[in-house]
Amino acid sequence: MAEKTVEKSVIEEALNKYNLNISDDDVKAAVKKIITEKVHENDTPEVKKFLMGSVELTTLKTTDSDESVMAFTERVNQFDEQYPNLPHVATICVYPRFARTVAETLEVEGVEIACVSGSFPSSQALIEVKTVETALAVKDGATEIDMVLSVGAFLSGDYETVCDEIQQMKEACGEKKMKVILETGCLKTASNIKTASLLAMYSGADYIKTSTGKLEPAATPEAAYVMCQAIKEYYDETGIQIGFKPAGGLNSVMDALIYYTIVKEVLGEKWLTNQWFRMGTSRLANMLLSEVIGEEVKFF
Repeated sequence: MAEKTVEKSVIEEALNKYNLNISDDDVKAAVKKIITEKVHENDTPEVKKFLMGSVELTTLKTTDSDESVMAFTERVNQFDEQYPNLPHVATICVYPRFARTVAETLEVEGVEIACVSGSFPSSQALIEVKTVETALAVKDGATEIDMVLSVGAFLSGDYETVCDEIQQMKEACGEKKMKVILETGCLKTASNIKTASLLAMYSGADYIKTSTGKLEPAATPEAAYVMCQAIKEYYDETGIQIGFKPAGGLNSVMDALIYYTIVKEVLGEKWLTNQWFRMGTSRLANMLLSEVIGEEVKFF
């Protein structure tokens, strides 16, 4: 095992800059207020078009194969040809073994290739295994890596291991962007979610992401609100802009509009690009497309 490189005192010093004593009830009230007062303003064709361009089209099935992933990627190519006036998806997200398949099939400029890596979705592997898997994914064409925070270590209070693993994974990514999945449903409290967000950002995350989508509950507006607050405070403290990605449980266009509105209200316009705001989903792409063109379409 690699030696731990993050000292406890450094972590405590970083966390002490932030208020972690936050109330779950206060968060619920703030989210309810945003949903009640602000979401309707964003229920427009323009916002829905934007959201289409923020989708990370995802296939993470046990039954995935080279053939199915190739066909999945071809749909993105075909979309660009069939709907040239609409934004293409931001990303195709797959398992690392399919990075090369996507890279060799994808023809659309500006679509990222993301791989879930590091023993997704449990993150229960030796760090050496996680970093090798990540390096191989990058070598095969991944332009972004989605890793899962070591939730068990976090809940045990072992923040040094949590931070050290994120740092080592970021080193394995090289210049490629890395998202850290918090698995917020397992973290339970707003305080834990904010703490995990800050640890991830201080350790090298380029994005923080709610969930793997493999456990329930997945993304929630309350978790998103806390994560966006953490991103804002971290940006105010350091000047470093971190992206946000809700994933798992995005089942309707209204869900997408709620997350968009939370980002807009907490983080502001600077985050409303598909570089800084992503949504991990597949079913939502068809729903957004259907609303934008005014008839039901099952393209993806």
